[in-house]
Amino acid sequence: AGGIHRPDRGTGDGRNGMSIQMDRKDYVAEGGSVASVSGGNALLSDVLFRLSARRGGFVLLPEFGSRMHLLRHEKPSARAALARQYAVEALEELTDVEVTDASVTAVGEGLLVQVELSWHGEPLAVELEV
Repeated sequence: AGGIHRPDRGTGDGRNGMSIQMDRKDYVAEGGSVASVSGGNALLSDVLFRLSARRGGFVLLPEFGSRMHLLRHEKPSARAALARQYAVEALEELTDVEVTDASVTAVGEGLLVQVELSWHGEPLAVELEV
């Protein structure tokens, strides 16, 4: 899950501007162009990208991304706490976002991670497969 995300460079953080809309690792088409999102949806797009990208996977941004991919190697009883820890770590640059909870469910050969957030007092959630 997740995919390539390009925050609006005009705002510097991608949360107050517009972002490219993604769905299942691909751009969403809209009228012959790429669809964009703004506000809370732009934030969720940014969050999903940060959680889906492997920490250390970008040479020039070694602290970018998360360690969610490591959850498959952990005991099931430890996964939720680790998912929350990994989400907090991956989203630490987003100072107006708080990770409030995380859950992990086994789905076939993979895991479905749900991360619950608070943004300006508004509850938001994002899901990703690892």
